[in-house]
This record gives sequence, structure tokens and C-alpha cells, in this order.
Amino acid sequence: MTSKKYTVMIVPDETAKVRRYQIPKVLVRGVIVLAILSLTGLAYFLSDYYSVKGMVSDLDRLRLETRQQKQQLMTFAKSIDDIQTEMTRLRNFDTKLRVMADLDSVVYPEQIMAIGGENPEPFNPMESDLSFQDQALIKSMTTGLSRLKTDASIQERSFQELVEYLADQKSLLASTPSIWPVKGWRTSTFGYRRSPFTGRREMHKGLDVATRTGTPIIAPADGLVTFSGREGGFGNMLAIDHGYGIVTKYAHCSTVDVKIGQKVKRGDVIAKVGNTGRSTGPHLHYEVAVNGVAVNPVRYILN
Repeated sequence: MTSKKYTVMIVPDETAKVRRYQIPKVLVRGVIVLAILSLTGLAYFLSDYYSVKGMVSDLDRLRLETRQQKQQLMTFAKSIDDIQTEMTRLRNFDTKLRVMADLDSVVYPEQIMAIGGENPEPFNPMESDLSFQDQALIKSMTTGLSRLKTDASIQERSFQELVEYLADQKSLLASTPSIWPVKGWRTSTFGYRRSPFTGRREMHKGLDVATRTGTPIIAPADGLVTFSGREGGFGNMLAIDHGYGIVTKYAHCSTVDVKIGQKVKRGDVIAKVGNTGRSTGPHLHYEVAVNGVAVNPVRYILN
């Protein structure tokens, strides 16, 4: 039969007595099994320890990233607030410009009284991982960005309208006869006077400016030449249509240096002073008409 014990012999030296110990096999096997289990448990513990340590490291990294992302969100939210403040300033500036230009005001979203239901918000599974404050911050940013997009679109249309208006005003200013067409002495003003030829009271529809024959006459504003030639008592005459219902006439010229259909700019030489037609001496007869009605040219002259 197989022995149920192990014999262990201990020999200290040649003179010492040999000592014998008998150890039951069950005990040896138990010790071996216990050692194996202990080693296995230790290995599992070490593995789990390093795994947990790695998870803690990842958790710390995720916490750091979360803090950084939250800081970025707060920075973006602050930027959105700053942009909204700037948009408010631009709206106020836009309103001032429109008041000055006598244009209708723009209707902004907060001025619209009608309201409607909102679209349901899509489910975001990541929201469950966010705090209530973070969710509120993100929703506030989304709302702010949506409003900024709407405001920017409205402001773009408004500024485009202002640009068109100001461009039109620039054209109007360029087409307004605002400078003297010739230098000289005013010998007759706009209004009623006694005719130098008949002695009767008559309406003088322009200004008479006396100066030397051949003195250049310049265009007081941008426009289109609509007449160039002889015109009865006006002698050599030309007329310029400046648009916006404004027409100027230049009479008694010695020469006319532009042709019908020619575009002229303010400051261009258009004719020379003369004494043609019904005239008592070299001078320019200068008229300004608005929508067919003669007006005092002095009202338009700035220099």
C-alpha cells in the first residue's frame, strides 16, 4: 500500500544524530494547494491593483479634461454674451442712423408680438452625464447662437439698405449744383426786376454773373447734357440734367464745349462766358430748376 506519510530526514553533520519527521501527505498537498491559491490570489490582486490604478489615472485625466472643457464652455458663453452686447450696440447705432436718415426702423425679434411653439429638442444621451448647470449652460449657448444668427441676418439686411441709401445720397450730393459755375460779379439776382430792354417789371429766373469773355464755365455738379446750341434770346446755351428733378441752364456763352448726351462731372469746363443773344455785355445767365420750377441758385451754392 502507498504510504500516507512523507518521511523527512535531517542530517546536521557526521556526528549528529539523524532526525526523522513524518508528514502526512494530506498536509503536504494542502500546503501546496494553499500556496498555489495564495499565489493565484496575489497575482489577481496585483492585476486588479494595477487595473484600478490605471482607471484612477484615466479618471483623473477625464476629470482634468472635463474641467478644461467646462472652462472652454464658460469662455464660449462669455464670448457669446460679448457678441450679443456688440449686436445690441450695433442695433442702437443702426437706429440712430435711420433716425438721422429718416428711414423706417427695422423690426427686431424682441419687437415681434406674435409667438409660436418651439421645435422639440432632440434627445442627447450625453446629457445624462452632464450636471444640471452644464446642461443649462449648453442650452443657453445654443439659444444665444441661434439668436445671434438671426440678429446678424437682420443687421446685414439693414446695413445693406443703409449702404444703398447712403450711396443714393452720395449720388444726390454729387448731382446737386453746389458751387459757382463761374467767378465774377453778380449784376442781377433771382426774382422780379425791371427789364434793361423794356423797362417793365419781369421775373428773372436766374443769376447774372459778369466777367471777361472767354472765362471758363464749370459744371457745378455731375449730370448729363440735354441741350447744346442756340436758343433765341439766350444765344449759345446749354442745359444739364443732374437727376432728382434738378436741371441747370447756362446762357449767353461765347462757346459751348460739350455735346448733347455727354456726361459731365463737377468741375468740368462746359463752356466759355460770352455776349451772345439778348445781352448788354459779357456775362453768364445761370438758372436752376427743380421739377420744372425755377429756384434761386444761391440756395444751392456752398462756396
